[in-house]
This record gives sequence, structure tokens and C-alpha cells, in this order.
Amino acid sequence: MKKLEADDLKKINLLKHYRIIRKWASKNNGINEADLELLIYLDCIDLFTLKDFKQGSYSYSWDNRRWSRLIKNDWVVVWRKRNRTTQTYNIYKVSFKGKQLIKRIYRIMLGKEEIPSSQRRNSIIKRKTYTDKVLSKSIYNVNKDKYKN
Repeated sequence: MKKLEADDLKKINLLKHYRIIRKWASKNNGINEADLELLIYLDCIDLFTLKDFKQGSYSYSWDNRRWSRLIKNDWVVVWRKRNRTTQTYNIYKVSFKGKQLIKRIYRIMLGKEEIPSSQRRNSIIKRKTYTDKVLSKSIYNVNKDKYKN
């Protein structure tokens, strides 16, 4: 099996449209961009504790409500509850909903799927604000890019 090199990532243009894809994912799924990136980090760990979450949160701006928001909105679920005797802490994992979103982001980044361009599936395309107008133009450009994969 061949090891991935920096040139390999450049050839497939993996990060070329990351910013637009991240903005689309966060806006259409009701999650802010820092939380989304933290979910990607936690998904790579697979099963994690609250200590792992705190360690991953150091690279983002301070938000003392982040953990409760991710739990409340079902982005993170309890995989194993503590029982106060043998298991002294809960173990968590990214929920099915979170994993599906992350996989979809990866597919879009690899060029296997396009960012939705219908108003029903993408709230940005409704173009209600100036930011939405600019992002919708960028989404069309991402989808038209013939060198994205």
C-alpha cells in the first residue's frame, strides 16, 4: 500500500473548496463551523471521553456551552454509560447524524458528490442575505469545477 504524500493531496485538490463546503455544511445543518470541525476531530478518535473532548477544544475559541449543545442537538451520543463502580466515566461517540454529515463532506471534497443546488435542499440558494448570494455563486463554481477530483 502506497503512503500518501503532500503532492498526492495537492493533485486531487482535496482542500481546494474546503471553506465553501464547510460553510454549506454548517449553515444547512444548524451547527457552527468550530463545532463541525471539532466533530470531524472526534470522529477520527471514534470513541472518546470528556477529557478527549476538552483536549480537542483547545484549538477553538472558548465556548462553555459547546458540549451541552452537541449533546442536546444529537451530534454526540453516549456509547457507554458509567455505573459508578467499574466504569467511572461515560464514553461518547459522534452520532449517526454526525457521521453521515462528515462522510458527505468527504464525498464532496473528493468530487464524488456535488453540493446541493436546489432551494429545497440548500438554504443558501434562497439568497436571503448578501453572504448567501456570494456563497451561492461560490457553490455553483464548486459544482462546475472540472478539476475538483
